[in-house]
Amino acid sequence: MGVITTGSHPKALWPGVKRWWGIGYGEHPEQYKQLFDIMSSTQNYEEDVQNIGMGKANVKNEGQSVSYDTISQGFTSRYVHTAFTKGFIVTFEEQRDNLYEKVSGSRAKATGFAMRQTKETVGANVYNRAFDSSYTGGDGKELLATDHPTDTGDQSNELAVAADFSEGALEDLLIQIGKSEDHVGNKIALMGQKLIVPVDLQFETCRVLDSVLQSGTGNNDVNALNYKGLLPGGVAINNYFTDVDAWFVMTNCPEGMTMYQRDNIGLQEDNDFDTMNLKAFSYDRYSVGWTDFRGMYGSAGA
Repeated sequence: MGVITTGSHPKALWPGVKRWWGIGYGEHPEQYKQLFDIMSSTQNYEEDVQNIGMGKANVKNEGQSVSYDTISQGFTSRYVHTAFTKGFIVTFEEQRDNLYEKVSGSRAKATGFAMRQTKETVGANVYNRAFDSSYTGGDGKELLATDHPTDTGDQSNELAVAADFSEGALEDLLIQIGKSEDHVGNKIALMGQKLIVPVDLQFETCRVLDSVLQSGTGNNDVNALNYKGLLPGGVAINNYFTDVDAWFVMTNCPEGMTMYQRDNIGLQEDNDFDTMNLKAFSYDRYSVGWTDFRGMYGSAGA
C-alpha cells in the first residue's frame, strides 16, 4: 500500500520550485457514452432475457383448424457488476510541510483521471474483443460473428469477408443490416445509426462520409451515403480501441450494447485517528456488454 510521505515530494518542502508538471494533461471527452446505452442498476447483477416471437402465418384451407404458435424464452445475458477503486493516503507531516498547493491538489485530480481512464478502457475492451471467441454473450458467441444461432439458422453481424473500411465496405455492411431478421426469421426494420472507429480511421471516414460526390474517384456520382443520410448518428472516434483497422456500425436495435451503472461515488475523504493520516478514495461499480447481437455490426479489417 502506497503512502504519500514527506519523502514522496522532497522538493515540495522547500521554496523555489517554479513549476510542477506531469499531472493535469487535457482529457478526451467521455467516449464510453458513445459506445453503450447506459442504464442504472439497483441490484447485484442484471439479466436481460430474450423473448422469442412467432414465425410467419400458415395457410388455412377451408374447414381446417387455425394454426397456433407460441412465444417463449430464449437466451439470457447476465451483467455482473465489477467494482473499481483508487485512493491515496497522505501523512499528517506531509500535509503540514508541503508548501505547494498544486502538488497537494494534484492527488485528487490524478485519482479522478485514473478512474475515468479505467472506465474508458473497460468499455473499449468490449469492442477490442468483439471478434474474440473467448469473450461470449448470452448466445454463446462473440459479439461479432457469422454464426449467431437462431431458430432459422445462423445469422451474421459481420462482413462475410473481412474488409478494411471503405465506401464500398460500408455500403455492403449497411445492406446486410437492412436484410436483418429476428430469431424466427421475420424481417425487421434494423438500420445503421452510428459509425464507430479507432482514431486511426478518422481521416478516411471523413473522406468517405463528408464528401458531396463519391470519394476517391474522378466520377461525378453523388455520395450515396451522405445524400441518403444513412448514419444519422454520425461518426464516433475512439482513442481507446487497440485494433487500428476494425470498424463498427451501431444500429437502432432496442437492446444492444449496454452499460449498467450500479454505483458511482466521487472522492471521499477521512482522517485516520491513530496516525492522523488523510485517506481519500473514489469508487465506481458497473458492467458492460451486449444483449442482442443485432445492436452492432462490423468488420475486423482485412
